[in-house]
Amino acid sequence: MQAFRVHKGLVAPMDRENVDTDAIIPKQYLKSIKRTGFGPNLFDEWRYLDVGEPGQDPATRKPNPDFVLNQPRYQGASILIARQNFGCGSSREHAPWALEQYGFRAIIAPSFADIFFNNCFKNGLLPIVLSESQVDQLFNEVYAFVGYELTVDLERQVVVKPDGAELAFDVQPFRKYCLLNGFDDIGLTLRQADKIKAYEAQRLATKPWLNHRIV
Repeated sequence: MQAFRVHKGLVAPMDRENVDTDAIIPKQYLKSIKRTGFGPNLFDEWRYLDVGEPGQDPATRKPNPDFVLNQPRYQGASILIARQNFGCGSSREHAPWALEQYGFRAIIAPSFADIFFNNCFKNGLLPIVLSESQVDQLFNEVYAFVGYELTVDLERQVVVKPDGAELAFDVQPFRKYCLLNGFDDIGLTLRQADKIKAYEAQRLATKPWLNHRIV
């Protein structure tokens, strides 16, 4: 998992409440057993005018020119601002996969659905909760200024605006530790690889029959 420390990026606005995970990545794309390739289908039903299918070349699709992420001023955005209850609906982990693989590193909203919020941290995506008034102000500024960027400093737990103003946010210490170091659940376990190998060797030495396999 990619570590998150300080990130500066272009901001895109998702000005809708209750954006659910089926809107983030529609159900037909959940058929894939891979953890890659979901970025082109992020917000698929809003992003394209035609119906997409897994494995379809995005170049053959018809983009919706009115959708925010298709607008030239937001190309390359890596920070998403959203409204309340972002990521509601089913618990599909494909939703943060799609957001991260599109290029987003952080999402700022007044509130998130709990399971989506947890899944973001497990996949290197930082969800930031700010007050509704703070988010409203960010929307106003993004709309007013083309090329609007924010800096997210996880270590200091602040969002820094272009004028230098800082918006503080909370993050649970263990989640912060994992993001700063790029540890997902597997990465956390592999830190103990030497102890695991030593335990397995000791176990087989005392219980050698465990090494036998039924053919």
